[in-house]
Amino acid sequence: MQSFSELLRKQGKAIGLVPTMGFLHEGHLSLVRDARHACDIVVVSIFVNPTQFGPNEDLSRYPRDIEGDRKKCGSSGVDILFMPADKEMYPEKPTVFVTVEGISDILEGEIRPGHFRGVATVVAKLLHIVKPNKAFFGQKDFQQCVVIKRMVKGLNMDVDIIVRPTVREPDGLAMSSRNSYLKADERHAAAVLYRALFAARDLYTAGAKEPEKLKQKMRAVILAEQGVGIDYVEVADPETLAPLDTARDNMILLVAARLGKTRLIDNLLIP
Repeated sequence: MQSFSELLRKQGKAIGLVPTMGFLHEGHLSLVRDARHACDIVVVSIFVNPTQFGPNEDLSRYPRDIEGDRKKCGSSGVDILFMPADKEMYPEKPTVFVTVEGISDILEGEIRPGHFRGVATVVAKLLHIVKPNKAFFGQKDFQQCVVIKRMVKGLNMDVDIIVRPTVREPDGLAMSSRNSYLKADERHAAAVLYRALFAARDLYTAGAKEPEKLKQKMRAVILAEQGVGIDYVEVADPETLAPLDTARDNMILLVAARLGKTRLIDNLLIP
């Protein structure tokens, strides 16, 4: 992969990378189409990264469908499917990590300690291996995107990070590989995250400027749905993820919730 990437770069080819953990869905494939439009060569990586999972998280049961992923990549115009083994990415027990301080310790980072250290490390490795001109990520994992952008800027990496809008199911649920965990009743209830975000947006549009009122609205909508527990709701600056004192244009609404054993996140940029 490294040798081929170097050859392609010398030939003047623009390389687009879509990093994934597999079990591909329309959200991933929309990123592939964006990469296809913007770049000469499209690389999709599939690697379920062990260093971003906590000791009690779902590494062993994370959904996998290698043959299905191969077919989807083949029919979507992917040029290279890069699927390294754990031993290739981590030949020894990892001792070198990339840490983006501060922003990695709040929201998702507070609930999942060490998660973003694993994310930043594996993305840094993938960027060094594939050497893309552009790397494409989905907005659903908003905090992850902020962490990666800061890492790339902080380490002077020669790559553009492209963040594309969240792709949703017809009822508004953000597409995610983990949606496959949901039982039928949980899947129906999961759309409440989308409704909560847009209810808060509508409240802001109607004139509410107090972030606490927007958060209260999100909580009320979510808790009205039976079986859904809240990890957090937040109204934040999209660049720093710092909580806002006053709601304004250019803000991000964030929510994380649990349905049974499944944990889902979502967000909405305003405007």
